[in-house]
Amino acid sequence: MSKMARIPNLGGARAFVLHRPHPTVQAITRQLSAIGLEAIGFWPELPAEALAADFVFFDVDLGFDEQFPWKPGEAPMPLIALIGSEAPGRVEWALSHKADAQLLKPVGNAGVYSALLIARQSFEARKLLASEIASLLQRVAERQTIVRAVEVLSKGAEDGRAYAQLRSLAMSWQISVEEAARRIVAMTQEEGDDDQSDRA
Repeated sequence: MSKMARIPNLGGARAFVLHRPHPTVQAITRQLSAIGLEAIGFWPELPAEALAADFVFFDVDLGFDEQFPWKPGEAPMPLIALIGSEAPGRVEWALSHKADAQLLKPVGNAGVYSALLIARQSFEARKLLASEIASLLQRVAERQTIVRAVEVLSKGAEDGRAYAQLRSLAMSWQISVEEAARRIVAMTQEEGDDDQSDRA
């Protein structure tokens, strides 16, 4: 049985609404206020202070990349797309910004609360996944460095002895095996650079 997600308390959060003056903005602002969020409207672009927002609602119909103080797909907070036209190009543009939830326009008297919760959970899951991928890529890079260091240390001997030597060096230097491998690879590269400069 999977663990149920806790419903976060959204009171006191700040939501920026990037939409031209319109009844949609008024409907969203009313709902946000009822939930306890501060709503701030902007058009045609977000200021740098939007980087500190807890949520951003943005208009998909008239939106463009330059409205945001970040690159597409790199928003530091959950994004909620406000979709009026379901034209494929507009939906594709919203997806390029990695919208975490959506609201169809015209926005009525409901929908904002669930969009906020879905956006928050989707954003957190995406951040966690990105962090796990970065960690795995780092581990793969470190393993490749260890393999290179073992190759340098082996010089014809068996890899098991070379790895034991790498571990011994790491212990004597009081650093991790990965850091010791980086040092050995760096020293080998420096020696290679020195040899090339001597030949020149």
